[in-house]
Amino acid sequence: MAKSYDVVVIGGGPGGYVAAIRCAQLGLNTACIDEWKNDEGKPALGGTCLNVGCIPSKALLESSENFERISHTFPAHGISVSNPSIDIGKMLARKAKIVKTLTGGIEMLFKKNKVTRLHGHGRFVGGGEPWHVEIEADGKTEFIEARHVIVATGSAPRQLPVAPFDGERIVDNAGALKFAEVPARLGVIGAGVIGLELGSVWHRLGAEVTVLEAGDAFLAAADEQVAAEARKQLTKQGLKIHTGVKIASAKATKKNVTVEYQTSDGTTVKETFDRLLVAAGRLPHTDGLGADRVGLKVDGRGFIEADEHCHTNLHNVWAIGDVVRGPMLAHKASEEGVMVAELIAGQAGHVNYGAIPFVIYTSPEIAWVGKTEQELKIAGVAYEKGQFPFAANGRAHAMEEAVGFVKFLADAKTDELLGVHIVGPHASELIAEAVVALEFRAAAEDIARIVHAHPSLAESMHEAALGVAKRTIHI
Repeated sequence: MAKSYDVVVIGGGPGGYVAAIRCAQLGLNTACIDEWKNDEGKPALGGTCLNVGCIPSKALLESSENFERISHTFPAHGISVSNPSIDIGKMLARKAKIVKTLTGGIEMLFKKNKVTRLHGHGRFVGGGEPWHVEIEADGKTEFIEARHVIVATGSAPRQLPVAPFDGERIVDNAGALKFAEVPARLGVIGAGVIGLELGSVWHRLGAEVTVLEAGDAFLAAADEQVAAEARKQLTKQGLKIHTGVKIASAKATKKNVTVEYQTSDGTTVKETFDRLLVAAGRLPHTDGLGADRVGLKVDGRGFIEADEHCHTNLHNVWAIGDVVRGPMLAHKASEEGVMVAELIAGQAGHVNYGAIPFVIYTSPEIAWVGKTEQELKIAGVAYEKGQFPFAANGRAHAMEEAVGFVKFLADAKTDELLGVHIVGPHASELIAEAVVALEFRAAAEDIARIVHAHPSLAESMHEAALGVAKRTIHI
C-alpha cells in the first residue's frame, strides 16, 4: 500500500523546501521529493539556488571583489600589496564548502521539523482525492499519495539553438561557476542578473569580458536612470557591453569559441572567446511532471497556470516559484511556499507581489522595489521624486565606494511611496527598509522623519526621502 501524506512537495529548492518546512510546522504530515545530485553524485537539497545559483555565485562575487579591492581600493587607504595572486582551486573549494554547509543545513531542518525527504524524480500518475505521485530514482519506482501537492520544480537555463551548451566551451550558469582557470576572454550572451554577476566575477579576476545583449535597452526591467548609471560604472570598470545584438552563430573548438553577431547598426562582427556563457534567461521546469496525465493546465511557455494564491486548476494542487507567473526570484518562491502552506492549514496566507525586492549583486549593487519612473509616466501617475547621491554620503566615502544614488518615488497627492531604486554600495541591504515601507504603505515623509544613524549608508535613504518634499539637507 502506498504511503499517504497530507502534503507532498515536488522540488526541494527555496520554494519547495520552505513550503515543506512550513507545512510541517503547521502540523501537516509532509514529504518533499527532490532529484538534485551534487558534483559528488549525492542527493542535495536547495535546488538551483543553493547548488549552482544564488549562493555559489555570491561566494565567488565576494572572493573576486576582495581580489579587486587589493589592486583598486586598498591603495587609496594607504595599503599596498605587491603582486597579488588568486588560487582558483582554493576559491572554488571555499564556494563548494559553503554550498555543502547550507544544503546540509536544509537536511537538518527537515529532520528537526519531521519532513520526510524522498530522493528521485516526482511526477503525477493520477488520482484527485488523494493525488497519486510516482517517484523514480536509480531505476527504482515508488508510489505515494497526498491530499495536497505543491509543485516547486523551478526553472532551467534557456538554450539557444545558435549556441548550444557543450559543458566545456559554451556553458550555462553552472558551468561558469567552476572554470578551473580564468579565461583570457569571456563572452557572455545576456545582460541580465546571471550574465552581469558572473561576468563581473571573472572580469575582476583578470578576464576580458564582452557582454552581448539582444534587447535594445540595458536592464530594461530596472529604472532607466539606475540602468544608465549601472552601465556607466560597469563600463568604467572594463566590461564591454553591447545591446541590440543578434547572435548568428557560436562555433566551439577544443580551444575556443567563435561568435558571429550583428550589432545594433547592422555591422557583422566575429569574436573569439576562450569561454562563452549563455545567460539568455530561464524557462520553467515542467517537463516530465505528468501534467497531461491529470489535466494540470500548462501554458504555451511551460508555466503552470495559477491564481494569486498559487492554486492551479486542480483541486488541492498548488504551484509556486519559477513555474508560475511573476519574477523568477528565490525569495518570491519562498514566500509563496509559506503562503500556500498556511492556506492549506486554513490560515490567511498572502504575498504582496507589489513589494518584492529585485537585486543584482554587481559592484555597485543594484536594487529596487515597486514602480519605476518610466512605469509611472506610462500609467499617467502624478509623482514626486527625491534623489540623493552616495557622493554626498560620508560612510560611502570612508568605504571608497561613493558612486551611485538612491531615488524615492512618491504619489504627488498622498505622498505614499510607489517605488525606491538604488545603485550603489550595499544596495541589497538598504532596499529592505524600502520594502518594509511599501508593505506598510508608508509615505515618503514617514521615512524622512525616522532618525537614521550617522554615519551610515542608510542616511542616503533618509536624504532621498527628504528630497521628495524638496528639503534634502546635504546637497
